Amino acid sequence: MALSGFVLAGLYILVLASQSLATIEINMEDRVEVLLGKQVEISCQYKMDSDPSTAIIQWYTKPAGSNSQRQRIFYKDNTGAILDQDSSLAGRVTVDDSIPGSVVLIVEPVQLEDELLFICHVNTATEDGKEGMTQLRVFSKPEVPKIQGVHNGISVSEKDPTQIATCQVKNGYPLPNITWYRDHTPLYMKEGELGVTNQVTRDTNNLYTVISALHMKVKKEDKDAFFYCESSYFVPEGTRMTESDRIKITVHYPSTSVELRQVLPEGLVKEGDTVEIRCFADGNPTPPLTFKHNGEDLNEQLLTDDQQGVVLREATRSDGGKYTCTALDFLDPETLEELENHMELSVHYLDETVVVPKSPVVLSQGSSLQATCNALSSLDTYTVWFKDGQYVSDGHTLKISNASMDTFGTYQCLVTAPKLPGLQSQSFLEVFVQGQPQITDVREEDLQDGENSVNITCVVQGYPTPSITWDLPDQEQDLNGLSSSMEIPGGGGAISTLTVKATSKLSVVCEAVNEFGKDSRVHKIESMEPETTPLPTTTTQGSGVIIAVLIICVLLLAILGSVLYFLYKKGKIPCGRSGKQDLTKQKSNKDAIVMEMKTDKSDEAVLLQGVNGEKKAP
Repeated sequence: MALSGFVLAGLYILVLASQSLATIEINMEDRVEVLLGKQVEISCQYKMDSDPSTAIIQWYTKPAGSNSQRQRIFYKDNTGAILDQDSSLAGRVTVDDSIPGSVVLIVEPVQLEDELLFICHVNTATEDGKEGMTQLRVFSKPEVPKIQGVHNGISVSEKDPTQIATCQVKNGYPLPNITWYRDHTPLYMKEGELGVTNQVTRDTNNLYTVISALHMKVKKEDKDAFFYCESSYFVPEGTRMTESDRIKITVHYPSTSVELRQVLPEGLVKEGDTVEIRCFADGNPTPPLTFKHNGEDLNEQLLTDDQQGVVLREATRSDGGKYTCTALDFLDPETLEELENHMELSVHYLDETVVVPKSPVVLSQGSSLQATCNALSSLDTYTVWFKDGQYVSDGHTLKISNASMDTFGTYQCLVTAPKLPGLQSQSFLEVFVQGQPQITDVREEDLQDGENSVNITCVVQGYPTPSITWDLPDQEQDLNGLSSSMEIPGGGGAISTLTVKATSKLSVVCEAVNEFGKDSRVHKIESMEPETTPLPTTTTQGSGVIIAVLIICVLLLAILGSVLYFLYKKGKIPCGRSGKQDLTKQKSNKDAIVMEMKTDKSDEAVLLQGVNGEKKAP
């Protein structure tokens, strides 16, 4: 009995020892991150020696780093589960405990006030509880930073740093950070030269808005630089950065030099051109400018609208000379000085050409001529001669020898300046050659007027201007009003036109006469009468006509026979009774023609009357 009691006591002690050694293990993430408005899952994994279904699970929340009381949001035991409705998460929390040893707390949508410490507590009816904690971090991605530069220019003469731009970042959480850049180089605080001030506000949605202002002491080099700001912020995946647009600032700095330059036209200037001369100062803004021409102040009407240049409309050679631009910059009183620059303007010209001898010139056949052409110019010139648009020679002198009718014409002297296209001058010289007229062309033109009329044109060369006459040797047409003559433009010949009716072949004579002689030419005109064209026939049509003629002849013969027979029956045609006459015994008569007709009944016959009206006996 004593031994059994001892054994029972030992077993009891072992049971108590095993119960005291029974433990619960909980595994949770230290930190869970989520974007504002999204869904988050906070997992609590636990192990226990006893049956997991006997576990009592509770979830609590508590602000991180505070001494506030924890607030229960969920309770579960083997009898059921409860979601507390008086917590800030009420209506947005669900719990998934479908897997033994695991309970997952789901929050959707996440709000900023959900950034709490989440506590998972697990125990049993006989075991002390264990708990784990997870810190929930909520993030909000801010908007793209917006940069705005100052509207006024910033002077390099400012003694202290001046605000040049602001950068605004809205709706970020946690607080975003702003960094400034000049070109691609970050800017850092430097006493007396560069500073940044930040203004942080929290909106009604508990998100942060940051406004950063950049202050700088600008330099002249900053006029070409661009500035921008960068926002860096946290998200569940890590740190992200967003850049603003790039801006340039207006920097005011004094001028150190000015330059006077011709901007219009490019290259050399000729009379009649529109010339624009501008003065460029290297300061900003451009200082007041004054202009002079050959030491005299220019009329303000010649200045450009921005007062920074001179415009010469339809320039003349007198507009050439020395132009001066003067600048006085008041931006920096300590370095105030007068800046000046000048340039020489040449306005090139080409005077009218002068031809010697003067036009017109009358030459005798076989004679010679030497003419010169010159024009005063500010540039080297080139002279070329043309006759009736065709090249003759180049150079100032035109030489003509052994003049003939072909020498007659209008000669053009064209003077140009090769260095300045468009600068040119020209004159004309008319040359006439005295001599007997020469008919160079006689041409014919059908007038298509339905009256077979044609125009005959006679072209004549000769000086003095010849007179032209017409003659029609084989016709008696009146030429008055049918011909007209006119002098060739420029002289040296004439043209005459004759209008005739060509109903038959005829010859026309053109004759030209002046004091040195005459010339004539005969022109033959073919008849303009239209030819008769036979009507087209076909084989079928010809055959039909022949058949119709044969039928008509047969009908006529039948009618003639019927008439003769009717007259015979009526006794109108006498006939002898001696029977048939022997034609071989009849007395010959060259003036009569006898025809005998027989019938099948009797000796009756019909005797035809002779051609002379005589009746022949049977």
